Amino acid sequence: MSSRFWGLLSDAGELEDAHLHIGVPGHNAVVMTMGALHEGHATLIRAAREHVGPKGFVTVTVFVNPLQFGQGEDLDRYPRTLDADVELAGQAGADAVFAPSVAEVYPGGEPQVRISSGPMGERLEGATRPGHFDGVLTVVGKLLHLTRPDVAFFGQKDAQQLAMIRRMVRDLNFGVEIVGVPTVREADGLALSSRNRYLSPEDRRTALALSQALFAGSDRHAAQEALRARAREVPATHARAQALSALGESRAAADAHAVAKVPADGPAAVRAAARLVLDDAARLRPPLVLDYLALVDPADFTEIPDDFTGEAVLAVAAKVGTTRLIDNVPLTFGTPGAAS
Repeated sequence: MSSRFWGLLSDAGELEDAHLHIGVPGHNAVVMTMGALHEGHATLIRAAREHVGPKGFVTVTVFVNPLQFGQGEDLDRYPRTLDADVELAGQAGADAVFAPSVAEVYPGGEPQVRISSGPMGERLEGATRPGHFDGVLTVVGKLLHLTRPDVAFFGQKDAQQLAMIRRMVRDLNFGVEIVGVPTVREADGLALSSRNRYLSPEDRRTALALSQALFAGSDRHAAQEALRARAREVPATHARAQALSALGESRAAADAHAVAKVPADGPAAVRAAARLVLDDAARLRPPLVLDYLALVDPADFTEIPDDFTGEAVLAVAAKVGTTRLIDNVPLTFGTPGAAS
């Protein structure tokens, strides 16, 4: 842990003092969390430290935001491990942990004015959790003002949240750079989450279906893209069929011309491959209860059409027992302007 680590700070005045003593203007980063820190958070903190350099200032916020929890959600039982959080943050390279009280963040009680997430915030997570993203954006906006960073780091596991924050910063001219950091996974593929500690061993076996479904969709997509690329490269029908067969797609090789004409993206095939895994998991004990499986444009989180090219996100949310989990993988469909 750095000798300059300021430890736990509870109000904005203390944080400002820390900035003045050891911060370098233009090199101030923040990592926002709800606590119960794990290796995924540590990865964010290390990325922030690398970005701002040894003389920059990295703040980790710990705040369980009541505005983003709906009725019946796990606000009261959300894990709170502040002492361990401070230790992990310092070891990972933070300069301070800012853990304000609810009264510090919302001094007049629940705010009368909030940031609206708009139509984008009503899709997927927003459809399941009405008002969730209004609460997220309101607290992120307040914490950006309180910590005054030049750059803020967020995990890509919460893909819709990251997209919403980027949109807010752009639409409302916040003047801060938003950096997404790839999802950190455990050895078995499960995305790291503070809620994983709720899972029993049996729950965890079922929960692995989330990442397995995403990997199945991703693998199917990679195979499709490889097939189409090979088909475009080999003009002769016989040679093209041989090339396709070598990639293990004998059914496609039977009609190479048809394969070459199939749209390069194949979103339906990606969704289908992922759904097969999820359908199997629904028959396990305990069962996986699917909330949604979606293949979306990260610009607005609407489902992509069959002729889509560009960046996309394959996202899933489901419940195992009493624990709700989310996960996603990024995909790139086709090459804009490529001949079919």
